[in-house]
Parts: sequence; C-alpha cells; structure tokens
Amino acid sequence: MCEHEKGFHCYPKYPSFEECVRFHGHACPGLATGYRVAIAAMNTLGVERPNDEEIVCVAETDACGVDAIQMVTGCTAGKGNLIIRDYGKHAFSFYARQSGRAVRILTSRMDMPDSSEMNALRKKVFSGNATLAEQVRFDSLKKASLERILAAPEESLLTIKKLEGKPPREARIFASVSCARCGEPVADAKTRLIEGSRVCIPCAESIAKEKADHTS
Repeated sequence: MCEHEKGFHCYPKYPSFEECVRFHGHACPGLATGYRVAIAAMNTLGVERPNDEEIVCVAETDACGVDAIQMVTGCTAGKGNLIIRDYGKHAFSFYARQSGRAVRILTSRMDMPDSSEMNALRKKVFSGNATLAEQVRFDSLKKASLERILAAPEESLLTIKKLEGKPPREARIFASVSCARCGEPVADAKTRLIEGSRVCIPCAESIAKEKADHTS
C-alpha cells in the first residue's frame, strides 16, 4: 500500500482512492468503505481488473461505496455485471466466472469516537442550517473518519466469507421493438402485452391507470 500527498491510500495494482473520488465527485467514508471492499474482493479472488464481465458484483446497497466498486473491479451497471439489490446493507457478493470462486463481504461498524457528533452535524449541514464553524468541523470529522477507514486493518473493517453456487447469468442483449402506443423503441423483453399489442412499461401503467379511473 502507498500514500499520496493528500493522504489518500492506494494499492499499486488498482485504481487509487483519489481516482474513485474524481469519479464519485467527493471523498466520504462511504466511498472509502467501498474502496476497501473492492480491494479486498480482488485480492481474495486473485483477479485483475477485467475489461468485460469476468467478475460480477451483487451489491446490497445503492450507497456511495458502489462507485468505488465500479472503479476498482470493473463491475458496472452498463455491462450488466453490477447488480444492485438495495436491502440497505453494506454487503457485497463477488463472483469470478473463470475460477468459480465467490465471496460475500460485509462491512463492520467501526467504533468511531466522534460518530455521534458527526451524525448531529450531518443533519445541520444537509439541511442547510449549519454555521460556517459547524461546516468546517463536519468536514474535519468526515475526513478523519474516511482516513481511519482507509488505514484500518482489514479484519477490523470487513467480514469476508466464501460463497458456494453459480454467479448470476451474463447480461442479455434484447431486440428493440416499437411501443404500440407511444411509438418509442423499447427492449422487447421489457414490454407488456396489452389487448394483443406490445407496449412499453410507462404506457402499460398509463393504460392501467386510465382503466382504474374509468371504473371508479
């Protein structure tokens, strides 16, 4: 592991935390946690960052850490190898298709001595009611928190368990058809059959609403 001038830790084989910050837009503890998860997954599975769908990630949250996972592991929504099942848990399952190895990584709640103060300030900052001093203090606590996460021993931050079973199927490519109602192109598998015609989901929902309004 190395350390940049700004204090952000990196791992030479993978994108740095600074690169994840640039992609995400800001540095935060959630992004730092996702970075540690991604690095641990790659090292545990013994894989390099792929160009395609060789690795699959199933994320149980849609929070900030997901962006670090996209940067480090190459699992992205666009390729179909990042699947988000938002259970509100900071847990991530990774599958290496070629080796058949898989792990689930759960983040542990670290004891942060100033977490209560940070949570109280977060409400003020996000609501726009924080004073300048409170904003500065919040930023300082946030930076200290993410630095602790980046520097923490892996075993104190993450629980890594091997998984059995097959990975999710590879991303499917759908044919495009025209919605019978709005005329816009839509993936055929995402259409609904309404009175013998293929319509897109928004149009199907509109038709259902119109029928409900008519019968009420």
